[in-house]
Amino acid sequence: MATEGKLEFTKQMRKATREIHDISDALVNAKLGIAMSDNSIWAEGLLCFYEIFKFLEQALDRLSHTLLSELDIKGMRRTKAFEEDLHFYYGAQWLENIYQPNGAVTAYLEYLACLEKENPYMLAAYIYHLFMGLFSGGQILRKKRSLEASLKFQSSTIISSQQQGESVTDFGDIPLFKLKKQMVEAMEHIAEQLGEEDRWKLIEESKNVFRMNNKMIRTINTNRIVLKKFCNFALIVVPTVAAIYFGYKMISNFSNS
Repeated sequence: MATEGKLEFTKQMRKATREIHDISDALVNAKLGIAMSDNSIWAEGLLCFYEIFKFLEQALDRLSHTLLSELDIKGMRRTKAFEEDLHFYYGAQWLENIYQPNGAVTAYLEYLACLEKENPYMLAAYIYHLFMGLFSGGQILRKKRSLEASLKFQSSTIISSQQQGESVTDFGDIPLFKLKKQMVEAMEHIAEQLGEEDRWKLIEESKNVFRMNNKMIRTINTNRIVLKKFCNFALIVVPTVAAIYFGYKMISNFSNS
């Protein structure tokens, strides 16, 4: 329980990360927003975050004898869900096709491994923010992708197949509010057991979660999709404007003759 008059620890984390969180949200909207209509971008984003979630879940196994085990909430793990989605987008043999994480992902993993070795409780910041992100923002992305599919008047077969690639944001019958509540309570209890210095470090590390995420998200290549959208726009708009312009000129010339 938080001391009366003292801000709860998770609220302290939220307050400390507000600015960098806003930057991260803007970046996600700019980058992964394109994924609403392009599965290749969505899949590339999944591939990046798959490595991070897998590391954190494996770390929970390695550290199951510590306070971090409290963050291992039943039904929250996503590694298998990521793999199901990646099998769908890249084929059943995707992991065997000489796959290597990109530089930003590799640096992220190396940093997490260093944290686990030096002060494993700092991993709590990553577990908390990344899973809470899936419980909240991940659900918004899921709904937007579903809406995008329906607005395109896609057939039920296509929409159904797209839902096959959405396992990572699907928590089945588990109420999301329950997962959020359990995660917050676990984080609060862990913070109560830590010393003042580690609580301060955990808040500072929370900022780094979003910095690391941002570096990784920036590696997702959306230039090809933006160019494609621009070309499609140009193919429609330019001929239309030209037709209107020359039509107007013909009418003006006819009126003046």
